[in-house]
This record gives sequence, structure tokens and C-alpha cells, in this order.
Amino acid sequence: MGLVTWKLYFALRALIEREEGQDLVEYALIVALIALAATAGMGVLANAINSAFAHLGSLLGSYT
Repeated sequence: MGLVTWKLYFALRALIEREEGQDLVEYALIVALIALAATAGMGVLANAINSAFAHLGSLLGSYT
């Protein structure tokens, strides 16, 4: 039982110490942060465009 435990320990330790997957995780976090910022920015931009068109519609409606 001790040999199996040591093999499992060394296998898990080798898996934890691998650094190849860290770059992928960092890039995924950056992409998620950019997507979150873009989503928040689009909400503000959509409200501004909506109010601009509403204002333009009310101006054009007053000329009829």
C-alpha cells in the first residue's frame, strides 16, 4: 500500500508543478475580463444611443 501511495503522491506532485497550463489560464482570465468590460460598456453605449435617437425623434416630430 505504501508504494501505491508514493506513486500517487509523485504523480500528483508532477501534475501540480507543471507550468504549461498556466499561460492558458492567464489568457482565459484576460479574455473574460475584456468580455466583461465590453459587455458593461455596451450597456452604457446602448442607453446613450437610445436617448440620442429619442431626442432626435422628438425634434423631428415637432416639425410636423
